[in-house]
Amino acid sequence: MPEEGNRPSPERDQTDDSLRTERRNVDEALKVPLLEVQDDADVVLQRARTTADGVLAAAREKADERAPHYGQERIAEARDREDATLRAERASADDSLQHEREETLLALSRLRPLEREKTDRYLLTERIRSDVEIAHRDDFLGIVSHDLRNLLSGIVLSATQLTDRAPSSAEGDHTRESAARIQRYSARMNRLIGDLVDVASIDAGKLSVTRSRGDISETIDEAVDMFRGLAERKGITLQSPVRRPLAAVFDHDRVIQVLANLITNAIKFTEAGGTIVVQDEPVEQRVRISVRDSGIGIPSDKLETVFERFWQVGKNDVRGVGLGLYISRCIVEAHGGEIRVDSTPGTGSTFWFTLA
Repeated sequence: MPEEGNRPSPERDQTDDSLRTERRNVDEALKVPLLEVQDDADVVLQRARTTADGVLAAAREKADERAPHYGQERIAEARDREDATLRAERASADDSLQHEREETLLALSRLRPLEREKTDRYLLTERIRSDVEIAHRDDFLGIVSHDLRNLLSGIVLSATQLTDRAPSSAEGDHTRESAARIQRYSARMNRLIGDLVDVASIDAGKLSVTRSRGDISETIDEAVDMFRGLAERKGITLQSPVRRPLAAVFDHDRVIQVLANLITNAIKFTEAGGTIVVQDEPVEQRVRISVRDSGIGIPSDKLETVFERFWQVGKNDVRGVGLGLYISRCIVEAHGGEIRVDSTPGTGSTFWFTLA
């Protein structure tokens, strides 16, 4: 059965993570001003009490100066009454302040769920709207891609007929060359359509992967045979070392798609006289497949971005739209594997991925 990623899309997961992070930040942000206000209130209260104590101490000093005119016993009683009144007033003020703080915290605790509920309702509405729009987009893309492929099939068929009917002459040779270009352009257009459909499936979390046990070595040989002619026309040696059968669980067509992306990229960036080697090897309960070339290589600061959407070697690079490596990464990850690249500018690159 196809293993479709009926899970939330990466963008939606990222949105949820961002929302949770933002909520934590908001909670912390609400705490900080409240704590600052409370600290400020404590400082002000302490200052007021210090001032009051100073005034009281000064008053008592004056009272002590007049003590001979008054009885010490009467002064002590008055001071006890004043101290008791002061303690009572301070206790009352502390109780009022604590009550006010509790009321503030309670109000915030009641406000936060309401705000979150409002945000969740808005997010749910936006998600429903987004899902509907994505469904319409996918339907439209499916119809358009089907129609475009039908048209491309007609173009390829017509080009094939032109080749078959071309006479054995200079004019016929020119016709065959033109027909061959038409077929190559059609193949590139068909691949681009497939990439766009795959990207839409990835965005919707529905990239189809059907895995079964097979010999990965045979799949590699199949991919190498597909592109050996293209490499030879460019003067590049494309080879796969002789090896024993190696079993793995994988989607044959999807792995061919990954290998096609890696091999064609290697051909694009390898000069005539260069070499491309495709091989596999067992590595810790997994299979590691690599495509090594002697091309121009990739700068070290670009190694982490080559698998992103629309990545290209340079701004003016016109050798593709930069979706192949991104789709390859998603396919490999759907297999539970990983894909990486090791490269040194001027000496070549090695793209490799693993399968269970």
